[in-house]
Amino acid sequence: MATQFSIKDDDVDIVIGALQSDLTSFMNAWKPIFSRFHLIIVKDPELKEDLKIPDGFDVKIYTKADMDKTAGASLTSQLFSGYSCRYFGYLVSSKKYVISIDDDCIPAKDDKGFQVDAVAQHLFNLAVPATPLFFNTLYDPFCKGADFVRGYPFSMREGVPCALSCGLWLNLADLDAPTQALKPEQRNTRYVDAVLTVPAKALMPLSGINIGFNRELLGPALFPGLKLTKEGKLRWETMEDVFSGMCVKVVCDHLKFGVKTGLPYVWREERGDAVQSLKKDWEGMKLMEDAVPFFESIKLPAEAVKAEDCLLEIAKLVKERFAAEKNSVFIQAADAMTEWVNLWKKVVPASN
Repeated sequence: MATQFSIKDDDVDIVIGALQSDLTSFMNAWKPIFSRFHLIIVKDPELKEDLKIPDGFDVKIYTKADMDKTAGASLTSQLFSGYSCRYFGYLVSSKKYVISIDDDCIPAKDDKGFQVDAVAQHLFNLAVPATPLFFNTLYDPFCKGADFVRGYPFSMREGVPCALSCGLWLNLADLDAPTQALKPEQRNTRYVDAVLTVPAKALMPLSGINIGFNRELLGPALFPGLKLTKEGKLRWETMEDVFSGMCVKVVCDHLKFGVKTGLPYVWREERGDAVQSLKKDWEGMKLMEDAVPFFESIKLPAEAVKAEDCLLEIAKLVKERFAAEKNSVFIQAADAMTEWVNLWKKVVPASN
């Protein structure tokens, strides 16, 4: 049941968090795809060197000075360091759709050897409905060559708006540090030509490496909040996107929005040493054992009708659940969620 869609290039921002100063090879690799769109590049506030960006792009660069001016120096340090700098791009964007890809990724090739247009696939995923309320065994029924299977209720075939598209990775998959250290040679070489809607009430570990989302629907629901005690500059040394992703999924389930995963793929370059990361007493996997049961238990009130309402309610529930345990990481995340929503309301007039 192939579906036609039309999203104007002017409705899209591509947000890149710059953790390395020389973006020349990254930008040139993406030029055939990115050059049509407006780009927001947010420089990690802890990165000292000037950015190197080739010509040929419609790009706006944001630095620590811009963050300090908008949020204040204290909040900049709290919210926007490392990979979390990209959230500032989500904040200042004025477009309906945002695509975000890490600066250590380049375009992948599909199973036929053709270059993947990750932006086009994300936009397709977001433009056509999602089906979280009843699982379709033939993948996304709105993709070319697929349809609703026998027994799928006709009353549910209109689906719901898709708010978030979660792409995947070839080469270096987004594994945690213990898994990557145990299997240092493991690489993802399987290109699976499929998109799935994540069922309602099912949680998932969102990876911020390669995503697209409807900013008008989600608003501030994607946020920088959870900071590990010894957080580093490598993906497997962070958990902000995973924690944020669980919040987003709860919000989407409550507001009857959909989340998709699968296509598009990007090719993820090598970066970092998982064994060295483990020496930092990495706490991420311990936190997940507490976080998942908590998010599974959340029931948001009917009065929460916007993403920011839901996020503030989740922040309150986090504090209630973890205050007795004095789990500072979760309490700090709840405080950051509230600060983030307040900042969003200040910067984004439509949210007020």
